[in-house]
Amino acid sequence: MANFEESNPLLPKQEQKPVTNDEKKSFTTTVKGGGAPPIAAVPVGWTADGLPVGLLGSVAPCVLYGTNVERLGSAPGTFANHCLPYSGLYLIGNALFGSNCLAPWFSYPIRTAIRRKFNLEGSCEALVRSCGCCGSFVEDEIQREQCETACDFATHIFCHACALCQEGREVRRRLPHPGFNAQQVLVMIPPGGQAMAHGA
Repeated sequence: MANFEESNPLLPKQEQKPVTNDEKKSFTTTVKGGGAPPIAAVPVGWTADGLPVGLLGSVAPCVLYGTNVERLGSAPGTFANHCLPYSGLYLIGNALFGSNCLAPWFSYPIRTAIRRKFNLEGSCEALVRSCGCCGSFVEDEIQREQCETACDFATHIFCHACALCQEGREVRRRLPHPGFNAQQVLVMIPPGGQAMAHGA
């Protein structure tokens, strides 16, 4: 079941009904011997937006990177100005080193731009919140931003395809595609139940 935030803007919004206690019980079973029932199973799967982003990230990361930048920039030629250099670095890296090791150097600033534009929590902030270490380090704005940029870079170097997919899902959730004007279309529906009758 897709979240409203992740649904396609071209499809109508579908109402989600709250899960009742009876439906929750149908997901659980009892263990033989009177043990505690297992944790309720929650159906997990790909959403309509997750599959194309995942495929693009693994098969054509240059296209995914270009569309991410296009949604953020929305300027003419943004896609080509980022997709083509990324493709060149991707091919050179694979030819010389056997892996995509040059393109992450080019693409990591987009992660920082997404984090800043939407005021998202970075890795350093999450680390401080979860373990409480380095509190004074993160209080300094300049040091925290340098740490976050270094974490963005490390994420792109070590988990590049995953980072592009994560960025793609975040941007798609928050920004419509610049080619989609989001103008409502007027559809005329004829009235129902008309019949020709004598003596009207």
